[in-house]
Amino acid sequence: MLSRLTPRRGDVWIASAAAALIVGWSVAAQLLPDPPPAARPLAPWGLVFMAAAIVPLAWRSRFPVAVAVVSVVASTLYYPLGFPDGPAGLAGVVALFGVAADGYRWQAWTLGLSQFLVIHLWEAVVYGSPRLDSAIAVLEMVLVVLIGGEVVRRRRENRRLASERADEALRTREEAVLRRASEERVRLAREVHDAVAHNISLINVQAGTALYLIDSEPERAAEALATIKRTSKDTLQELRATLNVLRSVDEQAPRSPAPGLDRIEELAEGARGAGLDVRVERSGGPPPGSPNVEAAAYRIVQEALTNVVRHAGATAVAVEVECLPGRVRLLVRDDGAGADGFSPGNGIVGMRERVAALGGEIAAGPHPEGGFAVRAALPVPVPADGGEPGVPSAAGRGTQGGEDGGADGGRPPRRPGRERRG
Repeated sequence: MLSRLTPRRGDVWIASAAAALIVGWSVAAQLLPDPPPAARPLAPWGLVFMAAAIVPLAWRSRFPVAVAVVSVVASTLYYPLGFPDGPAGLAGVVALFGVAADGYRWQAWTLGLSQFLVIHLWEAVVYGSPRLDSAIAVLEMVLVVLIGGEVVRRRRENRRLASERADEALRTREEAVLRRASEERVRLAREVHDAVAHNISLINVQAGTALYLIDSEPERAAEALATIKRTSKDTLQELRATLNVLRSVDEQAPRSPAPGLDRIEELAEGARGAGLDVRVERSGGPPPGSPNVEAAAYRIVQEALTNVVRHAGATAVAVEVECLPGRVRLLVRDDGAGADGFSPGNGIVGMRERVAALGGEIAAGPHPEGGFAVRAALPVPVPADGGEPGVPSAAGRGTQGGEDGGADGGRPPRRPGRERRG
């Protein structure tokens, strides 16, 4: 409460300057050899009205409307009461300007116009007729003060709005950075999952095969171990390519492009090495030439084959890739245990996120004729040069990582059904 009643330093300086000017001017005028004529002497009541108009200015920022009322009324009544002419009205001008600049618009205009009417009516009564020259001067003074206050108020509002817009833009940029960082983390997690889960599943199956055959068929066990070596090498290379995103920008970028439809056969070879009979069918036109679409198609087939190896208990799987104008269709279907105990895991969720990011469609579930099927349709964007969608770009596509080998060895018995896909 006391802090609210304490005047601010700037207001005290304004009140002190107004007091020095008004009181000093009025007292000096009375000390002249021929002082201005007046009906009443300046002291003591003239000084009382001056103090009533000036002292409240020290609290102008705390109580702008109340200070304006007291100061304008006191400075306005000073003249009709017949005190010596002087700059006493300056206190009312300062208070009126402050209340207009602070945004109290109707209070400011009411006080200003009331001040004009009071002085104009007083002069009409005292002099017997209106004094138009004086009335116009007072009206001009009031309008200048009020309009000046409106200009200052508008400039303050513009600065405040500009500051708010700058803060909002900064906050929006920060939110965008955080959103991009979150999306990048999700993308990296999906890439790591897709790259690791598939190959680790193959390694696990091949390790089981090697253990199962190491005594009875050592040559086939050796082939399985060789497949483990090649698959682990591929896994390390894909992990390096993915995690390079997290390194500083001045380090070398990955030297191999993202995997695409031309590497589907490598995935099939890896699954064949795990003991599956994988059939790959390609139809339609050439690959779409869109890195995003081809990478998504590769990862979807990779995750679907991973689920077959880990959960399906299948012996055969068909992979169908159809490249149509403006669209790529995928079908991965196995002859396993169908959807026994099926619940979508991270792999299927990742596939759905990839397809949704491209605006496509995906369905994963039991096939009516048995087994489990993953269907996806990926739209191909129209090239920027106006070419037909589905026509590959001029840039060639290399391969990433080492070769995926396969071993036709047997595999340990599987439990039927799948506990969880993805």
